[in-house]
Amino acid sequence: MAQLDQKIETISEECLIVRARMISRTLSAIYDTALRPLGVKASQLNILVVTGKLGVATPGEVGCILHLEASTVSRNVDRMRKQGWLDDEADPDGRATPFRLSASGRRLVASAWPAWQRAQEEAREVLGKTGADDLSRIADRMWRSEA
Repeated sequence: MAQLDQKIETISEECLIVRARMISRTLSAIYDTALRPLGVKASQLNILVVTGKLGVATPGEVGCILHLEASTVSRNVDRMRKQGWLDDEADPDGRATPFRLSASGRRLVASAWPAWQRAQEEAREVLGKTGADDLSRIADRMWRSEA
């Protein structure tokens, strides 16, 4: 039993996934709270931003960039189409339904800028300069290794 207690103690003190998820939930709450008055979640804003960068996007492309399952992206894209933030594009081969930012989606991203800046500042305060810099470096390194 002592060995099991030691294993439990080690996992509870050192598990990186628990810490990463705690950080993720904390940061998500900061951004979602800031964006709530606009009726958009941080995850949706990220999809809109990636779509804006791509010009025309598919759920698979957005999912690849944001490390999300295509089904998760598709669900969000459907909701954002209903909100009028995304417009469908013609699909030459019929396998996917490409989309682009609508005029309403562009206005939403522009109006979200001040709230996003406030959330970004709060997140940096929570993480501290070193933590924010480390998080950015880790993410950049992970993205580069996948390219």
